[in-house]
Amino acid sequence: MSSKKILVLGSVNADHLVRVPRLPKPGETVAGKDYEVIPGGKGANQAVACARLGGQTAFIACVGDDAFGTDMIQRFQADGIDTQAVCQIADQTTGVALICVDNQAENCIVIAPGANAKLTTSRVQAQHALIADSDYLLMQLETPLDGLLEAVEIAHNADVKVVLNPAPAKALPDELLLRIDMITPNQTEAELLTGIPVNDVVGAAEAAGKLHAMGITTVVITLSSQGVWISEKGNGRLVEGYSVTPVDTTAAGDTFNGAMLVALAQGESLDKAANFANAAAALSVTRHGAQPSIPSREDVEQLVADNQR
Repeated sequence: MSSKKILVLGSVNADHLVRVPRLPKPGETVAGKDYEVIPGGKGANQAVACARLGGQTAFIACVGDDAFGTDMIQRFQADGIDTQAVCQIADQTTGVALICVDNQAENCIVIAPGANAKLTTSRVQAQHALIADSDYLLMQLETPLDGLLEAVEIAHNADVKVVLNPAPAKALPDELLLRIDMITPNQTEAELLTGIPVNDVVGAAEAAGKLHAMGITTVVITLSSQGVWISEKGNGRLVEGYSVTPVDTTAAGDTFNGAMLVALAQGESLDKAANFANAAAALSVTRHGAQPSIPSREDVEQLVADNQR
């Protein structure tokens, strides 16, 4: 299947995961089990999702000069990702995420950026040609803002569509928001950006309107099990989610973003792309871990087909 070029810019982490009966309160110690170290990082997760689901994918990232960094580059290549712009930084460790997952599949995450902090303006400038030759640029917020701004400037000048997944949630400068073509927040992130509580489709529609007013043409707000609210130039509608029993929500949003970009790059409408992405995210929460939970294209297509009968 022909596909436009997707370029992901973002983070790479070693996810240290512990399963707990419930998430701890401040100052509380909770006994956990099943400790694992799993490949993760929002950028890496989204790049793997794009590639595994059939997208023509390249990745701009920084990893450490440690065993995990070397292993991650090899894993990316095995998934079919173009890694020419994944830099291994001397005297730096690969980023680390400490993750607790409870019995309701909710999680809390603490991140130490490591080499991710080195994805700054100069390293992004060095990838000018790669960015300008792409069709879509997908970014998150786990790497330095100056690097993101440089990438957006290059992409904007080359007519590359810029998609921002604004996670982890934080306030963003107007100079970034004004050059984004599509934004994909979850409920918490949408509220932080707009000040509007997003508990249902009414709140999602209002928040989308405010994001449009900031200059963003397409708004995609994920609503967990409810599905996703999509809005193009103020024309909004709900694309319903898939009913599954979750075991771990880690990387569900990343899987959604990667899947949606693949479908868009292959010429699908936003509605069909969101439906495909909902199916991919639903499958991911039925499996443990970040990248290990990202499903194959065949599995996603089967779930979509089963729900059309």
